[in-house]
Amino acid sequence: MLALRLVRGANPAVQFRRLLVAAASAGTGFLLLCTLGYALGHPDASTAAVLRLAWCLAPIAATVQFAVAVARTDPATRPRAGLAAIGLGPGQLMVLAAVSTAVSCTLGSMVALLFFLHLRGDLTGLPFDGDAAGFLAANQPLPLPATLTLLALVPVLASAASAVVLRPRGSRPPRPVVSGRPGLLSGFGSYGRPTERIGSPSYARLETHPPRDAPTPAHLTERAPQGARGTARATPTGPRNPHDPLAPAPTPGGLPWGAAVLAAGLAVETYAGRAASAHEGPTLPGGFTGGPFGVLVGWALTAFGLALAGPALTHFCGKLLQSLRPGALRLLAGRVLMEEATRIGRPLGVVCAVASGTYAMAVLYTGTRPGIGPLTTLGMLLVAGCAVATLLTAAVEARNARAETTAALLRIGAPASTLRAAAALRAGALFTVLTPLTWAIAELAAMPLVR
Repeated sequence: MLALRLVRGANPAVQFRRLLVAAASAGTGFLLLCTLGYALGHPDASTAAVLRLAWCLAPIAATVQFAVAVARTDPATRPRAGLAAIGLGPGQLMVLAAVSTAVSCTLGSMVALLFFLHLRGDLTGLPFDGDAAGFLAANQPLPLPATLTLLALVPVLASAASAVVLRPRGSRPPRPVVSGRPGLLSGFGSYGRPTERIGSPSYARLETHPPRDAPTPAHLTERAPQGARGTARATPTGPRNPHDPLAPAPTPGGLPWGAAVLAAGLAVETYAGRAASAHEGPTLPGGFTGGPFGVLVGWALTAFGLALAGPALTHFCGKLLQSLRPGALRLLAGRVLMEEATRIGRPLGVVCAVASGTYAMAVLYTGTRPGIGPLTTLGMLLVAGCAVATLLTAAVEARNARAETTAALLRIGAPASTLRAAAALRAGALFTVLTPLTWAIAELAAMPLVR
């Protein structure tokens, strides 16, 4: 009941995102039910039915990813002060997020079932003059266990993925450090204050400060060169504390694996395209007869490689902005992009993979190939729409994470136009770097099938 009240009392933006999750779940559920209808109407074509079911894996993955992104940005499941006192700790909030996601996806599955039954004529007669009765097996009863299993697939996967992503991760605060010696409490005149890194899970850390009249340790001082004004200045010479809020985010390490998977996908596509002609492949839903099954496996590996390399490429764009004597604007845009590389990099890689596949299919169907059917069109729209919506949701999450930083910049006098220019500069850098890469991968992916 608490999860239902949180769902009902959310603001309009959150409700809109939940409705989008329900719409994506409805479209994916309808595709799964259409697969069941094809299997009932063609009992001898078991291979084609299994292939149609495998074709639904991409919409399922895109819907689950979008549902998880919406659950991450839900303010009702965000830890706040005072919630633990009423029994809503991190574990309970994780359960609430999973239940809210399951409610949205179940609503979409019910809509898909009603629309499917309407097209079959089980509710008010056959619509559209019975055109959809053939591939929906309108003359046969639906098996209840199979129907419920397919409809429950998206809610179960989405809620489980939300629970895994939002599970509480306990982290012990680092031990206090005094004069470079860990494990010692602060002396007389020192004090501790809680600090929090903006954009990361909140934690309390005890910082110790020596009294004002205390001498500066020798390992923190650096003698000025002869002839310079002043005798010494305090500069840290050792490695930076990894828990320092001012330390830059570490570089994502998915680029080598992403490049390897991407190269493997292109190699599989090329080998499959040479091993068989383009007209010898299996028939996919909606009239797609693009080529052998190995080409489809290569496309999947290519998309997965781009998704793995997305964070590292985003981090590279941030470094590129800060190269060659950057000013304040480029420094701000590059540092923010490096900080958000992990958060927005993976959805951005998925969008690049979808754009690459869309371009390859557009090139493939410019010839004398048969047109794409309605079910394939629906699947493509679901995958593309969920990928773009996930990227926009991740951008909203990143903006909320740096809200305190933005407010601090505005308080010290930074103009709002500078922040907007930094955002435009980040978008321009990503577009400049990722567009040629996506186009080159799309050309290589479509090459084995264009003869």
